[in-house]
Amino acid sequence: MPLHRLTHIVMGVPNVEQTAAYYTEFGLIPADTPAGPAGGDAASAGRRTFATVDGGEQLTIVHSDLRRLVRLGIGVDDPDDLDRVAAGLAALEVPVERGDGSVTAADPGTRVTVRVEVAGRVAQDPTPAPDYNAPGVIVRTDERAPGILREQPVRPRKLGHVVLGSTDREGSQRFFTHGIGFKVSDEVSDIAAFMRCSTDHHNVLVQQAPVAFLHHTSWQVNDVDEVGRGASAMLAGDPSRHTWGLGRHYIGSNFFWYLKDPAGNFSEYYSDLDCIVDDAVWKPGVWEGARSLWAWGPPPPASFLAPEDLGALMAGAHQAS
Repeated sequence: MPLHRLTHIVMGVPNVEQTAAYYTEFGLIPADTPAGPAGGDAASAGRRTFATVDGGEQLTIVHSDLRRLVRLGIGVDDPDDLDRVAAGLAALEVPVERGDGSVTAADPGTRVTVRVEVAGRVAQDPTPAPDYNAPGVIVRTDERAPGILREQPVRPRKLGHVVLGSTDREGSQRFFTHGIGFKVSDEVSDIAAFMRCSTDHHNVLVQQAPVAFLHHTSWQVNDVDEVGRGASAMLAGDPSRHTWGLGRHYIGSNFFWYLKDPAGNFSEYYSDLDCIVDDAVWKPGVWEGARSLWAWGPPPPASFLAPEDLGALMAGAHQAS
């Protein structure tokens, strides 16, 4: 497909330095650069940038009175793809800003500015397949499992997806599909749409909400051992970060563990997500009930389904408007 990945997100939070320290511990790589001709570094300017192992600089944290996703970057291969995106948005009567190598537009439902840009594709070195013993299949003998011997910190390989609350889910879905060019992988009846701009099962999920907000960001790691190791290390630093996990989703099939950053956003370690390389083979489903959330693991806490600061976000958004 002409779209091929999420390139970068800008996250707005009231507490930049606290949140930046969290994502450093989470395993993202600080990539701050000088703030400008006045001198000083990005941290002193209230702006922090982080990279993943394979995706390059993929997260910037800036100050905002309310936590939110400020901007979402999407990669395409060439300028012809930008022409198609601009035409799709124009058909929806969405104002478009055309730049050098980019198209920018805002989705009213999620209040996110989306920048579609010509960008290189992510190249990932293959992760060696772990040797798992199973009934009748012994592939690892006379040695301990490599997963328990790892000592290096967990480093996310790339940004996988973002989940956004929208005050107009259907409108946001049209914005991303008819306007930008995403494809729907699965839906939760009358609640949410899982959409992709790559071969990953989903890169953006929009769900109906009383206020536009960022629910979570999701970061790919090598395997389920890295999901567990990463979360365990974060919880050793602060057990109150735990939100939900370890478990396996039904939609998307991935292993997951969710934690909460100091601003109130959830962050997810994930591995083994479904990949869709042939649109003619994949059959999107419409799900409801428990299957729309998880296949196994602990049940999701109420604070995951409705974040504890949702009321404050609603009040803040009302005051700002």
